[in-house]
Amino acid sequence: MTIHIGAEPGQIAETVLMPGDPYRARWAAEKFLDAPKLVNEVRGMLGFTGTYKGNPVTIQGSGMGMPSFSIYANELIRDYGAKTLIRIGSCGGMQEHVKVRDVILAMTTTSVSTPSSTILRDVNFAPCADWSLLSAAAKAAKSLDVATHIGGIYSSDTFYDERPDLNEQMVRHGILGVEMEAAELYILAARHKVRALGIMTVSDHLITGEALPSSEREQSFGDMVEVALEAAFT
Repeated sequence: MTIHIGAEPGQIAETVLMPGDPYRARWAAEKFLDAPKLVNEVRGMLGFTGTYKGNPVTIQGSGMGMPSFSIYANELIRDYGAKTLIRIGSCGGMQEHVKVRDVILAMTTTSVSTPSSTILRDVNFAPCADWSLLSAAAKAAKSLDVATHIGGIYSSDTFYDERPDLNEQMVRHGILGVEMEAAELYILAARHKVRALGIMTVSDHLITGEALPSSEREQSFGDMVEVALEAAFT
């Protein structure tokens, strides 16, 4: 066990799905996994391990933002041997053709800073998804008839952003959506030579102002989780 994950050796699968919300981790585990077992509840950051079509899977909450995400991803990789990490979460749409409820597969991530910035120093490192996961997720989304977009996203370390000019440049340069974790995931995956992918459901839209009602979020998020699970084991 580690400082932030109380699972015993062997209780974490090599494939880990990482929603920000620990309660969403519980919902996804109970809905999609067979025989899910609670393996972590340190600081209320719930983690569950079960199987999907016979394959071991852990669904572990990561908290909000890259600093929190980095803690859990580092421990999962270095201490528990995770080999495939897929972020599943919500994002804000940044292009008019990207609609609320659509799913975004993040090919690349743009950021102002990440917890890894002090390591990379002056280098503008270009983190990207694992191609095998990305292509498998695209195929899974198509077979499941899920409206999907593939391209670059923006990982922001500020939720209450007071830089509208920065968002305008993201839109101008074709960024599909904004969230808060994927850039650090991709950098850690490159550093530790593991597979990573960010799959996000558009829950609100920065241009249109539309937002997904809470009563409809579970069904829409379910599409994203199913795409992630199918991609992990294709």
